[in-house]
Amino acid sequence: MRLLKTTFALSLLITPVTAQELGGTLAKVKDGNRIVLGVRDAATPFSYIDDKQNYVGFAIDICMRIADAVKRDLKLPNLKVEMQPLISATRIPLMTNGTIDLECSATTNNADRQKQVAFTNTHFLSAARFASRKAQKIDTIEDLKGKTVSAVAGSTNIVMLYKANTERKLGINVIPTKDVAEGFLVLENGRAAAFVLDDVQLSIAIAQSKDPAAYQISKEAFSEPEPYGIMLRKGDPAFKALVDRTTADLYHSLEITTLYDKWFMSPTPPRGVNYNVPMSPELKRAYASPTDNPDPTSYVH
Repeated sequence: MRLLKTTFALSLLITPVTAQELGGTLAKVKDGNRIVLGVRDAATPFSYIDDKQNYVGFAIDICMRIADAVKRDLKLPNLKVEMQPLISATRIPLMTNGTIDLECSATTNNADRQKQVAFTNTHFLSAARFASRKAQKIDTIEDLKGKTVSAVAGSTNIVMLYKANTERKLGINVIPTKDVAEGFLVLENGRAAAFVLDDVQLSIAIAQSKDPAAYQISKEAFSEPEPYGIMLRKGDPAFKALVDRTTADLYHSLEITTLYDKWFMSPTPPRGVNYNVPMSPELKRAYASPTDNPDPTSYVH
């Protein structure tokens, strides 16, 4: 009898999630036979629409690996993967109200957001800087004094801009925009002197512009390199464990280099633009030791 009890206890430890009593996101996915990815239409190359009207990108590829893991663990060979468009201002509400199950984009993982949602292991690191026209010779944050500056509403970038504006008494007129495309357009058409965004996305926006040579990115940053993470619901340990395990396995493998090079070091659809953003030493370390730490300083020391 003791042997039977021991065998039964061990079997519980090794039983996959498919045989456990499901809860949270996993139960929701199994009941509906679908997983919903929150996606963006202009967060190139993390999440955007290509010339065939498909949602593609680096973060979406990572989310598809997670969806495959869910499919295997729940034994759902016909699991539907649905795409739900969102913008910066709606991503957290759509996550907390159950509309989406994963948010697959370029969302900064920080301590304030972790009070509302959870994040899996960091998939990118980027610092907030600003783009401006070279002809204007705006080189530092102090040079923005009294000028009009755009940033995406609901983003960490606009929070940093407001903070710098207040603390340094810069008198900046801030124009909130709905997304990256609109934010850069405000700079292009002269309504703003600068556009604040994560540096990698600024590089991409400039590369896609009508006159890339006309713009520059500030050397001075508003922040240390900040982590991007795939967002999921808070208080859902079973789903987070699956997502963390899947992303850690990916980041430890050679496949992550292949995915990275595909989106950052090669011609990308639809225009065949190569953004030429090499993997930073900090990101290489983050892949070697996967973490969901929101503290930017933990990635540079």
